[in-house]
Amino acid sequence: MPDKTDTGQKHMTASEFKDEEIRIGVYTCYCGGNISDVVDCERVAKTLAALPNVAVSRTNMSMCSDAGQAQIEEDIREKGVNRVVIGACAPSLHELTFRGTLERAGLNPYLYYHVGLREQSSWVHHDDPEHATEKSIRLMASGIAKARLLDPLQPFLLEAKQHALVIGGGVAGLRSALDIARNGIQVTLIEKTPFLGGHAAQLESVFPTGERARDLLDKLIREVTGNENITVLTQAKLVQASGYVGDFQVQIEQDSRGVSEENAEVAMRACERTVPDPFNYGLTERKLIYRLYPGCYPSTPAVDWENCPDGQLELNLDGKQLVLKNEPRTIELNVGAIVVATGFDLYEPRRGEYGYAEIPEVITLPQLIRHLSLLDQGETLTWNGHAVRDLALIHCVGSRQVEGVHEPQADGDVNNYCSRYCCTASLHTLDDIHEHYPHVNIYDLYQDIRTYGRGHEVYYRKTLENLVRFIRYRGEDIPVVKAAAEGDSHPVLVETVDSLTWGETIEIPVDLVVLAVGMMPRNVDDLVQMLKISKGTDRFLLEVHPKLRPVETAVPGVILAGTAQSPMNIQESCAAAKAAAAKVAVLLGKGSVKLEPFVASVDAARCTGSGKCVEICAYEDAISLETFSDNGREHKVAVVTPANCAGCGVCVSACPEGAIDVQGWTLKQYVSMVQAIGADYKMPAEVEA
Repeated sequence: MPDKTDTGQKHMTASEFKDEEIRIGVYTCYCGGNISDVVDCERVAKTLAALPNVAVSRTNMSMCSDAGQAQIEEDIREKGVNRVVIGACAPSLHELTFRGTLERAGLNPYLYYHVGLREQSSWVHHDDPEHATEKSIRLMASGIAKARLLDPLQPFLLEAKQHALVIGGGVAGLRSALDIARNGIQVTLIEKTPFLGGHAAQLESVFPTGERARDLLDKLIREVTGNENITVLTQAKLVQASGYVGDFQVQIEQDSRGVSEENAEVAMRACERTVPDPFNYGLTERKLIYRLYPGCYPSTPAVDWENCPDGQLELNLDGKQLVLKNEPRTIELNVGAIVVATGFDLYEPRRGEYGYAEIPEVITLPQLIRHLSLLDQGETLTWNGHAVRDLALIHCVGSRQVEGVHEPQADGDVNNYCSRYCCTASLHTLDDIHEHYPHVNIYDLYQDIRTYGRGHEVYYRKTLENLVRFIRYRGEDIPVVKAAAEGDSHPVLVETVDSLTWGETIEIPVDLVVLAVGMMPRNVDDLVQMLKISKGTDRFLLEVHPKLRPVETAVPGVILAGTAQSPMNIQESCAAAKAAAAKVAVLLGKGSVKLEPFVASVDAARCTGSGKCVEICAYEDAISLETFSDNGREHKVAVVTPANCAGCGVCVSACPEGAIDVQGWTLKQYVSMVQAIGADYKMPAEVEA
């Protein structure tokens, strides 16, 4: 990039701008051959040079390069160019780049229009150079037509509350909260369960380092809870949200713990009711007053209100009745940004899927991990009352599903995505089993082994060295798990077609079948509706762009972190959380937020207050009718709140008086562009070389 110079922008009155001679600089980029290999860029430039108001028409191998940008700056300063049209790759890639170029040269950055010649011409017409060149001329001419009508817009500057709300107390939520707070921004972290940690708390060790998961998690929790900029609210959920980036008004509802440090131990001893323990995936039971695990945060036990009828629990303390009641409280906050780190749910196999819930010897990988953690050191690996001598692990259960083979989810779609963590997690666990129970024979049934992370391939090599037997099945021909006949040497039989042995059908007798279940998007429909964010086709929350804006939603100020967005392992979740924190820090760090000016604008003189625009607008508080008094006569006029307006233009079509336009995309600009596309030009072959 060229060095940034503090030249400032040209500020002029509306009258001065209107009277200024229009001098347009037109730049057709070769895009390193992406465009010029198909489009005759030189002929495009020469054709456009003959159009009215075009002061300069140039080509360049790479307009976004330092040299390319320097040429534009020079033309603005030396040749009086006051509008710029660039034909290059997609606007989403370099629109901000060229706005910066105009600013450095002292020109308003919105006096610029970008034509995507690569995507709209050369790439789609690569086999027809002549017509691709003709189309490029028309597209650029339409851009020139719009440039003649551009206005020097100004971005909106909003005050930003230096306070962020983080939803979710798992690894991603904790990491993002800590990094945001380290930038001097206040953070309120809410977690809907009574304890912090999420799924990571249920692990014993992490890959690829082999460190104890609980130790790493506890260290992170201590850092979060010890940071004076962070307020942690457990048993809390978001129930209402309004406003816009920089100034969201949120309402949080927090359940009570039901017990205090003073009466917790007595209440726990007196509690007799138990339920299957979700922390151990139902392998054990716990009381209705419980701690998640030794050393959990908060250390104060909590009442499981979900399993308490009418939100209360009756205890008998030495003959005296004690009634514990849930007394929720409401907390209202103003925050500048919201980080959604709501996590994921593990896939729950359907009854009968691979024998799950019908054959006792079929369990999930998370259940196996918890079962191994509950065994004493030196204890024999057993399940359902018998020793485990042979074990089969089946990959991709609930992931990479094939339409027509697997039963679809509730929305009618299958989980055709890869859950990413399962392969390494499975091999990591198999390595642990071999280390502690070397006599166990292990069969690994897989579609593909995707140990893609740094250091992950080591687990695959170790399992090979440990003589784990790998059997490859195809997604459309999944293994069949069935109970063995009574009196058989093993309780379960796994039948599969092994593609590694030329399609041979293999039957494997085993004592335990482990299903490596994938990740499922958590049901956060209430948040989706409340925050106006979107879900992707895989039902995870959707970012604006996977490369250019990877953690941002379409709603400014609402940021994604971790597995709320897609399947990730812990390393990836932490990286995504750091990216989310960086985005929040950029948004709120200066105490103000700059918004694009491409929003609806009302001509008050033409507005009759019909309210049609308000009726059709899909964005809350984006446009409203307000009453004004003029010489004692009251009349209603539509008023736009720029921070809530998405610039979609629906209101433009609804206005009976034509009193609304979208700044930067007015109806006059559209009309001029359409007319320019259909105009007659001297086509490339007619232009003199």
